[in-house]
Amino acid sequence: MATAGENRETALLAALIHVADTLVADFDLLDLLHRLTTDCVALFPADAAGLLVSDHQGTLRLVASSSEAARLVELFQLQSDEGPCLDCYRSGQPVNAPDLSVGDRWTRFTARAAQEGFRSVHAVPMRLRGQTIGALNLFGAASAALPPADLRAVQALADAATITILQERDLHGEQAVTTKLQAALNRRAIIEQAKGVLAEVGNLDMGEAFIRLRDHAHATDQPLTDLARRLVTREAGIEVLDQTGR
Repeated sequence: MATAGENRETALLAALIHVADTLVADFDLLDLLHRLTTDCVALFPADAAGLLVSDHQGTLRLVASSSEAARLVELFQLQSDEGPCLDCYRSGQPVNAPDLSVGDRWTRFTARAAQEGFRSVHAVPMRLRGQTIGALNLFGAASAALPPADLRAVQALADAATITILQERDLHGEQAVTTKLQAALNRRAIIEQAKGVLAEVGNLDMGEAFIRLRDHAHATDQPLTDLARRLVTREAGIEVLDQTGR
């Protein structure tokens, strides 16, 4: 959750710098987008975040989430073709739902979100000059609006990530970026496998396994996908499994 005052401003600046750094150095796209979701939870009054990006066919895909609950809600949204995040992507405009129980715009989505503990959603488009490539979505456990200043800051982070992806397209061509995005989508399978390993060995649910994996990756300053691959292939062992308490 968000911290207040100068510490929060410093953290927001650090998040923007992290995205900007990718413009001058090689980077792991999936790690960048995953870090964006966790930064949003740390910076703003949100309990989870998810990020949808379109693939080379223009189909939205889930590429990052800060929690297992957010992942499940985003996947349900895609499967049911209904929800505020899809509306945000299609319209290219922010969609704010501070109280999902009000109205009947997304009845199936609202029921599933409530099942996972979410009562509000705020979605901002990943866009640049009329081109929308995805949506950044914040989920809240309570019914509440985001302050306008927070919404502007969330949009700024989404815009910075969009610029990064489109900058890659300008430098290396659309096909190269499409390949990179598709590779990022494919690498999610490695993370899911690693979560399964941790869940089984540590007797954890998938949500807790994801948190342990994510926190260890950040604590050791390594890309999430690299850690997941090392765990699945057993190149990483004790130092990660110790996080499970076993």
